[in-house]
Parts: sequence; C-alpha cells; structure tokens
Amino acid sequence: MEQKTKFQYSYFIYPYVIGAEKYEKYLARLLKKPNCKLKLFEKEKDYDIYRFFLPKVRDYLFWSFGIPKGKIKDLYDLPEDTRAAVLAKYPCNILEYELPDVVQGKVDDQDGIFFDIRKIEIVCFQSGICFFVMKTTINGEDVLLEDVLNFNRKFREIHSELSNLKQYENIKIQSGALQDVQKFLDLIQEIAGENTGAKDLNIDTERFLTYTYVCLDQEQWKPENRENLERDFYKMVQVLPAGAQTNFGKKVDMSKEELNSMLFGFSKASTVLLTSDRETDNFTKVPHIYETEYLYAYLFSLYKKYYLRKLSHDFNTNQDFDRIKGKFLKFIQDIWNQEITNDEVGDSLCEQWDKKLGGKKAFLELKNKYDILYKDCNIEKTRKTIRIIAVLMLLIIGMLFLH
Repeated sequence: MEQKTKFQYSYFIYPYVIGAEKYEKYLARLLKKPNCKLKLFEKEKDYDIYRFFLPKVRDYLFWSFGIPKGKIKDLYDLPEDTRAAVLAKYPCNILEYELPDVVQGKVDDQDGIFFDIRKIEIVCFQSGICFFVMKTTINGEDVLLEDVLNFNRKFREIHSELSNLKQYENIKIQSGALQDVQKFLDLIQEIAGENTGAKDLNIDTERFLTYTYVCLDQEQWKPENRENLERDFYKMVQVLPAGAQTNFGKKVDMSKEELNSMLFGFSKASTVLLTSDRETDNFTKVPHIYETEYLYAYLFSLYKKYYLRKLSHDFNTNQDFDRIKGKFLKFIQDIWNQEITNDEVGDSLCEQWDKKLGGKKAFLELKNKYDILYKDCNIEKTRKTIRIIAVLMLLIIGMLFLH
C-alpha cells in the first residue's frame, strides 16, 4: 500500500571546521558576500525560541536577544572587518545565505524526484566548528514516503568522492543559481573551504547528516499497516533507500511513547520525526517547532560532540596543557553543565541525542584523559619546584661557605 505524505521536508547538515585563529577573517569574508546576512533574533519575532531555551544556553546561541535594537543598528553601520571583529567575540553566530529564488532540483533523469532548496543557514561557533544547514522539500501533490527515503539516501551522498566519480544516481539541480550538482558542490566549498580541520577531528565530510520531518495520511497508522510503517521508519532513520532489505528484528532507537501520533527516531547520521495528519498540529504547528527550537537544540548537541573531539585532539597534539585545561573547564561551566530547556519533549530529545551521538561517553573519556594529564603535569611541576629549591639551597650553602 502506498504511503502518502501530507507534509514533508529534509534538512541536510554539513559540519566543517575553520581554524580558530582564522575565525574572525572567515566571518569577515562571509559578511562581504552580498547574499550572506547575519540572522538576528528578537524576543517578539522569535518568542518561541526565546521561551524554549533556558537563559544560559539561549545567551550562548542567540546573543542578539540581549542586545537593544539601537546597538544592532550601530553594528550594521560598522565596516565588515570591524563588524566581524565584534561578532567573533560572541560564542555563536548564525548567518542566512540568501538564494535568488527557490532553487528547484531533480533526482534521476526520467521519472525523477523534483525538489526545492528552501533555505540555507550557516551556523558558526567561536571555536571554528561550523554547520552548513540546508532545507529541501520534494515537489508534487502525491509525494510518497518511499520518495522521501530515496531522496534522502541519494542526496546525502552527493558530496562523496564516489558520487563525483560515478555521477551517483544522476542527481541534477535545475535553477539559474545552481545549474548542476557541481555548482552546488562549488557553493559548499566556497563556504566551507577544503575542510581539513574536520578530517583532523574524524568528522565524516562525504555524507550529509539528515534531519527529516514527515506527516503521513492517518490511514498508514492503522494497526494493520503498523509493521510496514515501522519498517519504513527504520529505513528513514538509517537513511536507507525504499528497496533496501533490512533486518527489522534489530530495531533502531525510537521514542517509547507516541505523543499525538508522533514517532521520533535517532541514529548517528539522522534524526526523524514521523507523524499522522490525524492531529491538525502535526501539519501546522509541529513542523515549525521541529525546524526551529528542536533543530537548533540538535545543532547544539552536535556541536558539543565535535568540540569534545577538538579538545581531545588538542590534548593529544598540544604541549600547552594549562591553556587547553582552561578551555576544558570553560566548556564544562558554560556548556556541559547547563540544562538546555524545561520543555519535556525537547529535554527528552536532547537526552536521546547525547546518548546516540556518544556525547556522555566522549566527555568521560576526555575527563579521564584530563585527569591523567593533570596529575602528570602536577608531578612535573613538583619535580621542577624540587629542582629549583635544590639549586637555591646549593647557592645559599655556597654563599655561606664563601662568607
């Protein structure tokens, strides 16, 4: 039985890393692009985001909430280089990459899947860890769940070397701004650069992370269709094509409770929310929440994971232990120990992301590494102190003998 969608979109997320020493110049380069614009958040306009995040994390992600409108205007009056120097002092900056129009694309040559690129955002953290975030929707009135499955699988790999060599799945983007896949890849490289920093942190740079919302016809949620629904849900979370053979006996993580006909799914590569149109909110209010409050919370969870990797990499390669120790302790105080939200669903999602992305495990491993290095550093400092005291004692004794 065909599974018709009522509403759907997919975000494709590409992590990249800019050297911290180049971060200010990178922001200046973005600000000088005519189609790159700083995204500012206001309490009235973005009230749901303001209410969702607790103050500490809200200030960390959305600094403009706390800035008077007059000072924002003063910021825009500054030259781009000076503005970048000011922005570089904030923990996080979000920029919108404005396309000339809705970019239309197509997957496959003949009876392909037509899609639109709805928007692009660039989320940059002061550490140099950044995210290229792009929203797509599949065109047509009768979009099937299998279309979403096939599209997500095909599109997430267009950045891989294999796809470039074999022209993977004949993906074509048709628009005045991005005529083909190569133009799209050129856009990513223009924004993210060579992204060698991501490879140093063992971040997959050949596949997008996917973040998908699908609202299905309520008929698909009937008990007799439940097995097929969960099988396709499993494929979507694992970013598999519709025709993939799966060992469904080994289930993916799902929320244990369905809230208003909603199923959340998590994997290292994907987050999925599957809903039913039985509830009006599931094709009106919930899609908006999922791509604003929940999406930014997901990006914050990804950032924590990658920043822990960066700290671990720095501990392994840098001899300045005290400087890295300061960064680690600041991370614990400003980020790790902070609750993100009091929203029950949002808090549950953050716990699932930390679990699936391995955040807690990475933190404990880094803390153990820090404890060992801290002890070694103290031992070495004690040895140096003893040697200095010994030298001073010898000098004092020598001076006494001379007198």
